[in-house]
Amino acid sequence: MFEELDREELLKLVEMYAKAWQAMDGAYFLSLEREFDMETAIEMDKSAWHIFSPIEAKRIMREFNIPEGGGLDALAEALKYRVYAALNTQDINRVNKNTLIFTMETCRVQVARNRKGLPDFPCKQVGVIEYEEFAKSIDPRIRTEVVYCPPDDHPDDAYCQWKFTMEK
Repeated sequence: MFEELDREELLKLVEMYAKAWQAMDGAYFLSLEREFDMETAIEMDKSAWHIFSPIEAKRIMREFNIPEGGGLDALAEALKYRVYAALNTQDINRVNKNTLIFTMETCRVQVARNRKGLPDFPCKQVGVIEYEEFAKSIDPRIRTEVVYCPPDDHPDDAYCQWKFTMEK
């Protein structure tokens, strides 16, 4: 069936799959929060991202021929293929040979919350694990630092920012 789809239909399918993945992630989190509490749901979310981020990184590397141990160039390439890249606007800026800045300019989850009049979801604890594990899976020499991420204050044109550096 997929071979019969044209480019626009395939792009629509990618977006639909990414939205479905994110909806499932959100439904799972809300179920945990309802059953337990926010703190427990966040702890379990951190655990899930600890497992998922390396899986996602390795699959991206395999499918798009991104070399293991390829440093910041490999990380910059892999970040473009993350499942939520189809839903969010992101910027990847190579500051110098040892530094890369990744900025999530729009975040579908946060935009939806803001539209409903809710505050930003405090995703920093989860994000630290998510981005550290993803980057480490691309190249263990990469160090990850959060610049800002909710509940931190952030500029109006971005939700979170991450700094990746190569160990010397």
